[in-house]
Amino acid sequence: MKTLMLAGLVTVSLAAGAAPAMAQDPSGTWLSQSGDTRVRIARCGSSYCGTIVAVRNNLRDENNPNPALRTRSLVGVQMISGLQSSGEGAWSGSLYNYTDGKTYSGKMRLVSPAALELSGCVMGVICRSQTWSRVN
Repeated sequence: MKTLMLAGLVTVSLAAGAAPAMAQDPSGTWLSQSGDTRVRIARCGSSYCGTIVAVRNNLRDENNPNPALRTRSLVGVQMISGLQSSGEGAWSGSLYNYTDGKTYSGKMRLVSPAALELSGCVMGVICRSQTWSRVN
């Protein structure tokens, strides 16, 4: 009986210890603040990246600086790349904004298991942030 109770306590302790680590994982599908874009964030080697999986009105990448890419669908475009950990629940990397065709240095932070804050900056001074919500 003592062995069974001890095994139960160990299992509960391990599960409790794993919860914070799992809560710090941004993997999943996220809805942009505007509700227009869904992005799947996943591991890409040693970093995280985010790929557009749905866009309202299935837009084209019209503002891309490369004219050859302006007719491609936005679905499948990697808009978040190279996100490396910059602290507990925070990452830094690059964010592609398809509305202006520019790539910004960016930061991503888990506000809660269901909310993700992204901010992109120009020259590290002019920044814009938005909060995305977890779809799954």
